[in-house]
Amino acid sequence: MLETTNIEIHTSYIKVPNNGLEIDAYLAQPAQNGTFGAVIVFPEIFGINRNIRDITELIAKQGYVAIAPAMYQRIAAGFEADFSPEDVGYSPEAYRLGLEYYQQVKYQDILSDIQANITYLKTLPNVKDNALGVIGFCFGGHVAYIAATLPDIKATASFYGGGITTSSYGEDTPTINRTSEIKGTIYTFFGTRDELVSQEENEQIEAELKKHQINHRIFRYDAGHGFFAGFFKDKYPFLEQHPSYNPEAAPDAWQHVLELFKNNL
Repeated sequence: MLETTNIEIHTSYIKVPNNGLEIDAYLAQPAQNGTFGAVIVFPEIFGINRNIRDITELIAKQGYVAIAPAMYQRIAAGFEADFSPEDVGYSPEAYRLGLEYYQQVKYQDILSDIQANITYLKTLPNVKDNALGVIGFCFGGHVAYIAATLPDIKATASFYGGGITTSSYGEDTPTINRTSEIKGTIYTFFGTRDELVSQEENEQIEAELKKHQINHRIFRYDAGHGFFAGFFKDKYPFLEQHPSYNPEAAPDAWQHVLELFKNNL
């Protein structure tokens, strides 16, 4: 990783090919010449919205090639919903649509789309060999955990991934049962006041990671679900009113994400 931060970047909307399907994605990468580690950014249920684009750009400014793929391409191509001052977070309609689409995704499609993005990144001349990582939030946190089971993924940051212990998008086996397949390093982040991911669930995840001797760290904060949005409170001041806002949680988690990627990509 580059020692400098906040470097100049280029951004673009692209299409990632996957067996005849084109997956919409947002790509951010350093403007300068060189080769860099690469990170796939998996969104919440709200699509590639400005929050996810901000995170993708933030990662690129640290000296990585970052790509955020649409996870609803087969279901609702082009869907995105943004948080707003009126609702502080996301509107009821955004939740309704996001959940409606979320309930239709399938594990095999997710796995196929992850692999397509890995394959695409490997074609880029500015991406280093054997230096691929992932980060995801909520739905994306679960997807990141799935991605961690692939041998190409060296570093995983999974934020408050829902359903890891109980489901796997239509499969009989919950994702937690695939923990033994994780080969790289995984950091997981949870809020102790999260109403969507219980303490029992994140303790089960921790126990499974320990059981299979996976290189991992677990971080817990006095915060609710979606606390990382607070990282952008300076850009969107209304986020300070978000019920999950905690002034320490998001910045501390971000430092651990940087540590994870620096040490493994």
